[in-house]
Amino acid sequence: MAGKFRRRVFDLLEYHEGDERLSRAIDMALIILIVANVVAVILESVNSLGTAYAGFFQAFDTVSVAIFTVEYGLRVWAATEEPAGQYAGAVGGRLRYMLTPMALIDLIAILPFYLAFFISVDLRFLRVFRILRLLKLTRYSPALATVASVIRAQRRQLLAALMIMATLLVFSASVAYLLEHEAQPEAFGNIPRAMWWAMATLTTVGFGDVTPVTPLGKVFGGLLMILGVVMYAIPAGILATGFAREFRKRDFNVSWRMVARVPAFHELDALTIAEIANSLRPMIVPPNQTVFRRGEHAESMFFIASGEVEVDVHPKPIRLGHGEHFGEIALIKHRPRSATVSAVTESQLMVLEVGDFRRLMEDHKELADHMVQITEERLAEMEKQGHPV
Repeated sequence: MAGKFRRRVFDLLEYHEGDERLSRAIDMALIILIVANVVAVILESVNSLGTAYAGFFQAFDTVSVAIFTVEYGLRVWAATEEPAGQYAGAVGGRLRYMLTPMALIDLIAILPFYLAFFISVDLRFLRVFRILRLLKLTRYSPALATVASVIRAQRRQLLAALMIMATLLVFSASVAYLLEHEAQPEAFGNIPRAMWWAMATLTTVGFGDVTPVTPLGKVFGGLLMILGVVMYAIPAGILATGFAREFRKRDFNVSWRMVARVPAFHELDALTIAEIANSLRPMIVPPNQTVFRRGEHAESMFFIASGEVEVDVHPKPIRLGHGEHFGEIALIKHRPRSATVSAVTESQLMVLEVGDFRRLMEDHKELADHMVQITEERLAEMEKQGHPV
C-alpha cells in the first residue's frame, strides 16, 4: 500500500504520469506560491508596508515554508521510485537524491527559516535571503532549464575563456601599475589597486573614478578598451553557439534522410518514405526518462534517430540504439505494452501514431509483412531468452 502511494507521489511530483492534469495543477500552484514569496520579500522591504503588515508577512512566510517543507519531504521520500534506479536504496538512494542540484535548491529555499531557531541572525538579512526561493522556478521553467543545459554543455569552453580573461586582467593591471604608479600612487600604488581600473576598462564600463594620466598610460588604456570588447565577444559567442545547438536538439525535424536510414524502411520507394516522414512526430527524451510503461495502452511505435533506450524485460534488459524501433509488438498484437522502455541517454525519437501505423500497414503490404516478420522474430528471441511475452 505504501509502495503504491509512494509511486503515485513520485509520478505527480516528478514524472507527470497518470493524472497529468492534477500534476500540472500542483506545479502551477507551487509556481504561484514561489512568485508570491518573491513579491512578498520585495514589498516587505518597503518600511511602511513592512511595518503595517508585519503579521501578515510573517504568517505567509510560515505557511509557505510549511508547504515547501512538505514538498521537499515528499520528493525525498518518493525518490526511490525513480524508474532508472539511480536513487535505489532506502537511505543511500535518498541521500544521493538530496545531493542533486534541484534537491539542494529546494533545501536552500527553506533552510534559512529553520536556522533562525538555532542561530542568531539579522532578521533583515534573513528576509532578503528568502529571495533565493526564486531558484525553485528552475524546476518548472523550460527556459531556465535550457540555460542550465547550455552552461553545463559549454562549461569547458567557458572555463577556458574565463582563464584567458583572468590572465589578461592580471597582465593589464601589472602594466598599468608600471606606467602609472609614480604619477598616481593612490590609485595605482600596487597591482591589486590597479586591478580595479583594469576591470572597469576591460568590461568597457569606464566608471571614470580612476583614469591614466601619463601618455603611455592613456595609449595602453585605449588598447585595453578595444581588447576588452574582443575578449567579451568570446564567451558571448560560446553561449550563442551553445543555445543554437540546444535548440536544434530540442526542435529537430524529421527529414527524408532520417527516415531512409531506418533499416525497416530500406526497401521502400522514395514516395513511401516521404509519406512516412510526414506521418512521424519528433520527440526528444532526456536521460533516465520513461517513454512508456508495462501495461499501458499502446498508442504509437517509436524509431530511434539517435541515442539509446533500454527495454525492461526479465531476466536481462535489452538495449536498442540508432536505427532500431520499438513499441510495434503491442500495435500488431492489439494488446497493452509488455515492457517498460526508458531512455539511457538523451534520445531523439520519431513517433508513429497508431492511426498512421494502421494506414501505412494497409497501404503498403511489403512494409506490413516486414513489420510482422520483425515482430515474430523478436517474440521468438524473447521466448528463447526466457523473457515473458
